[in-house]
Amino acid sequence: MIISYAEHAPSIDTEAWVAPDATVCGDVVIGAGSRIMHGARLVAEAGGSIRIGRNCIVLENAVIRATGRHPCTLGNHCLIGPNSHVVGAEIGDEVFIATGAAVFHGAHIGRGSEVRINGTVHLRTHLEPDTTVPISWIAVGDPAQLLPPDQHEAIWLRQKPLDFPGFVYGVDRSIPNVMQNITTGLSAVLGVHRAESV
Repeated sequence: MIISYAEHAPSIDTEAWVAPDATVCGDVVIGAGSRIMHGARLVAEAGGSIRIGRNCIVLENAVIRATGRHPCTLGNHCLIGPNSHVVGAEIGDEVFIATGAAVFHGAHIGRGSEVRINGTVHLRTHLEPDTTVPISWIAVGDPAQLLPPDQHEAIWLRQKPLDFPGFVYGVDRSIPNVMQNITTGLSAVLGVHRAESV
């Protein structure tokens, strides 16, 4: 499904292909030879943009999102695995994001890197070219530190200063009713989709 809203409409190269049950919404550009497979969701929120390079493969049920604060780009020859999630990140050429992996806002993944099954690249994390995040491991920080999932305290020590609520939503985590502030603001931003056209 190709969806436009306001002045934001997808642009899909004639040599690309989007499955009929995939969603491409908003300011999304898809390069030649790229394939967006069944159930994949590419959604650029108001003011956000997604740029997919040449010969990228976005497999089943993967989600790629961009926001007004965090555009999302994929270089050329990238493979985004099934059920993975990439939001507001910059992905270099020839990157492999495996099944179930998650890449968050402001992350930069260098050329030739791999984020293996269920790996996580936290917000504002920078992976150098040719870096591998092992299965279920977490990359966090700049420069990135790679940690196994059983190291929660070490992960949090590096993750907390990256300030997820402030960086992603512009909300100070120390104020009362943080979730009310986040969801009220997000509701207002996402309200633009009420005027979508297919």
